[in-house]
Amino acid sequence: MLNIKKEHPKEKIKLHERNKHRSRYDFKQLIACCPELAQFVKVNIYGDESIDFFNPEAVKMLNKSLLKFYYDIEFWDIPQGYLCPPIPGRADYIHHIADLLANRYNGKIPKGKKIQCLDIGVGANCVYPIIGVKEFDWNFTGTDIDVISIESAQKIIEQNSILRGKVELRLQKNPKDILRGIINKDDFFDLTICNPPFHSSYDKAKAGTIRKLNNLKQKNISKPILNFGGRNNELWCDGGEIQFVSTLIKQSKEFEKSCFWFSTLISKESNLKSVYSKLNEVKVADYKTITMGQGNKTSRIVAWTFNNSNPKVG
Repeated sequence: MLNIKKEHPKEKIKLHERNKHRSRYDFKQLIACCPELAQFVKVNIYGDESIDFFNPEAVKMLNKSLLKFYYDIEFWDIPQGYLCPPIPGRADYIHHIADLLANRYNGKIPKGKKIQCLDIGVGANCVYPIIGVKEFDWNFTGTDIDVISIESAQKIIEQNSILRGKVELRLQKNPKDILRGIINKDDFFDLTICNPPFHSSYDKAKAGTIRKLNNLKQKNISKPILNFGGRNNELWCDGGEIQFVSTLIKQSKEFEKSCFWFSTLISKESNLKSVYSKLNEVKVADYKTITMGQGNKTSRIVAWTFNNSNPKVG
């Protein structure tokens, strides 16, 4: 017997208005595009087609179908255990940062290879460049400290014609650095994007995963199955999100003439006060906080610039 059917909104209004994922997933379309998804799609207790978001393989196949249907990605795969990010949230970052960039271009989002974007922590999935190339035809440089991530992302680039010649990868050889050793003397980036590791230890990452799964399953889970994956460097680092972002802000001062807008996700609202303090310490010309929402989750982008000619951002 089916439970009382939930009333779902026609649109996920918290997502950016240009986000292709505001509507509920159309599994018939996705399966037609990616038949391998069919084995994971079932009718849930409310009578809706869905997948088991508790199942890492189902989540990975959903991502593969979304990237193929919406972003023309013919090949996409990641090594077992590596981060499999939610596509709608990644798309939101790209669209919001595009709006920010439009302030330099009389309110019109610039498109094409003239725009250079640095993705700090591109990961094995290469998702931010995929979305940015498809939506705006930007050029990307992706960085990572993990060799396997770089190799995986390179394979995705090589096997998709839409990405070839548009995405370059650079290995960060010193895990304590973020921009040093990556930005070269003659480089100029219009913007940087970053999804920092937000836990400060393995134990806290594990506890966070258990909390997420408890909410997802609405029952107590003791074993942390990573349905969205994630290696240690993707989920946690010494000092957590605030230490990582503090280092990024400090090093951005050294490269203030090499990039117009620096930006990063901030998952914890309680970290904003410290972030603003660090930005004031390095004397940025302007900074902006952009709030994003997906379901019950709220996050935000903090962006800053050292360029005094930047038009005022409201």
